[in-house]
Amino acid sequence: MSAVERAFHGLRHMIAEGRLKAGERMPPEADLCAELGVSRGPLREAVRMLAALRVVEPRHGSGTYVSALRPEDIIGSLSLTVDLLPLSGLLEVFELRRVLEAHAASQAAARVNAEALERMSATLDAMEAIDDPAEVSALDHRFHSEIARVAGNPALESLLTVFRTRSRRHQIFTLPEGVDIKRVSDAGHREIVGAIGRHDPVAAASAAAAHIAHSEKWLRHLLTQERARES
Repeated sequence: MSAVERAFHGLRHMIAEGRLKAGERMPPEADLCAELGVSRGPLREAVRMLAALRVVEPRHGSGTYVSALRPEDIIGSLSLTVDLLPLSGLLEVFELRRVLEAHAASQAAARVNAEALERMSATLDAMEAIDDPAEVSALDHRFHSEIARVAGNPALESLLTVFRTRSRRHQIFTLPEGVDIKRVSDAGHREIVGAIGRHDPVAAASAAAAHIAHSEKWLRHLLTQERARES
């Protein structure tokens, strides 16, 4: 194990065990170096790695603090690795997304209010009125984000954002079948919002799962095309 790894895992262990608590200022570098058996260089690199993961927060002129350790923030840092997944790996993640989007829709159906339902409907109206793939993708993200927000679990919302952001890199609406893909997608959105508006969690979950499965189908088509080009 390198000195950087030793420092990284040592700090991680201190936070996980509660020796360094959320919001607490970290001890002086000299003390940490002595305890972890590393020099300042590896320690600072380990701190930078933890900062990228939103576990610690360097504050100019004040020192380094353990973050609030909010689940949604820690989960959001998964984008650092999920964004690296090739399409084949993304499709494995899609199975998880299908389950989670269905759960979010069911929770939204139980908790939605008139204002949130109006925002969803307005987003769908805008989405159905355009055909530019980039704009459609942005509105699709807004629509699903609103459902996840209404579901009421910030950690779930953050995880779905990570998965969805990676998915947006692959534009299925630019395929030759794009018009038909969008037509089915628009109809799927309407089914989701209709079930949410009726406060029907079972129907909302079913509609969301079917909608994600439709996108997954065309992503698999993209993967087939990629592999054909490479062969």
